[in-house]
Amino acid sequence: MNRRKFIRKGSLLGLGFLGLKSYAHSFNDLSRKDWDIEGWKTHGYGPLEDDTEGILNLPQGFSYKIISRRGDKMTDGFYVPGLADGMATFKGANDKTIIIRNHEVSPGDIKNGAFGENLELIGRLSPDQFYDYSHGKRPCLGGTTTLIFNNKSQQVEQEWLSLAGTIRNCAGGATPWGSWITCEETTIKSNDFLQKDHGYNFEVPATSKVKLFDPVPLKAMGRFYHEAVCVDPRSGIVYQTEDRPDGLIYRFVPKTAGKLINGGKLQILSIRGHQSFDTRNWLNTRARRMRIGKQYQVRWLDIDNIEAPEDDLRYRGKDLGAAVFARGEGMWFGKNDVYFACTNGGRRGHGQIFRYIPSLYEGQDEEIVKPGTLEIFIEPNNSAILENCDNLTIATNGDLIICEDKRTPKIIGVTPKGKIFDVAKSIGYSSEFAGATFSPDGQTLFVNIQVPGLTIAINGPWGHRLYD
Repeated sequence: MNRRKFIRKGSLLGLGFLGLKSYAHSFNDLSRKDWDIEGWKTHGYGPLEDDTEGILNLPQGFSYKIISRRGDKMTDGFYVPGLADGMATFKGANDKTIIIRNHEVSPGDIKNGAFGENLELIGRLSPDQFYDYSHGKRPCLGGTTTLIFNNKSQQVEQEWLSLAGTIRNCAGGATPWGSWITCEETTIKSNDFLQKDHGYNFEVPATSKVKLFDPVPLKAMGRFYHEAVCVDPRSGIVYQTEDRPDGLIYRFVPKTAGKLINGGKLQILSIRGHQSFDTRNWLNTRARRMRIGKQYQVRWLDIDNIEAPEDDLRYRGKDLGAAVFARGEGMWFGKNDVYFACTNGGRRGHGQIFRYIPSLYEGQDEEIVKPGTLEIFIEPNNSAILENCDNLTIATNGDLIICEDKRTPKIIGVTPKGKIFDVAKSIGYSSEFAGATFSPDGQTLFVNIQVPGLTIAINGPWGHRLYD
């Protein structure tokens, strides 16, 4: 029997997705040996070495530096907020990097806010500088901070509050026109203490000028449990994830590329030929399995009533035929394709990474002739390999860099061929990694450890793996 026939008939052997991703959905869960648990031996940067400081294990040749901590005094006199999450970087003048960072802070969480233990500094801002001042009773303390990082000295030179009065700013995405879209991961409505509805995106320009920007919700992009976005620089179309166990993937086609505030059309992703296709591949459902590595043609469906006062956007989307995803989280635009994570997708609920290839006619009537395609890029179904994938970014060589959201998280690398390897491991804090993003030159990876509120710069031979 030749090798191809053996693979097709040998479903009990569970050979996995390494070169055979199209068949992985039909096999039993794979053993540690089958999945090459020590992937660094064949396609990574080498084994992780113990950190004498007890914070972060990295491969040989890599180093880290804590550049910001929750509670540090900032340039504007406020304190660095806690619960740092999504981030992006932008090229600044004189070899500086501009970093914009989210803070996933809920109303009333004073400890993680920017205004002191007793809100003693909140009076320095006027109520209209907050998106939602909540009548001053229980202020909304989420938002963003902006940092100026000197690449030569590896120091933060300035740091300030750049958006205020939002709730649970989880992830977001950079735009090619030089701004950060920050996303609220909530759909809470106005009530006895909140003045406004929440569940929107906001745009924060990247600038080296210390400035708190006006919080203007981008309502045309929909009201739902936003997680992350990414922008196709060719078309200006924005893709969005939804952090719900039965979430959808959204596409926003702006009226004018680069001017999101001018409005546009919100659409939902469906799989052509399938009504409400379930991509989650969970064992306890009878839904059709989505084959790993197979490219499925996509159709984008229009949806209305996008501010969804009943928080029912995803339910109405499924009624229209939208595909269902397991907690869409991090999202990044690569080389003419979109990668996004689904935190608890897969047969064992350990996570999936998807790849969407836009149509040559993306967002145009002609795309129905040559539609975009969606595939599961990886689904290991082994928590020792990958678990609870969250924020992600892309290195200069095309490697995905993925943050895990669990008690003892790792940063995982995935090559363009789907090979998986360890990049870093947190040994000092039982808190998720978040906000992984590279400096514009690709030489420094910035990442947050969320609960202690640390922002870390990791330097090393990024893009030059020891093994391929």
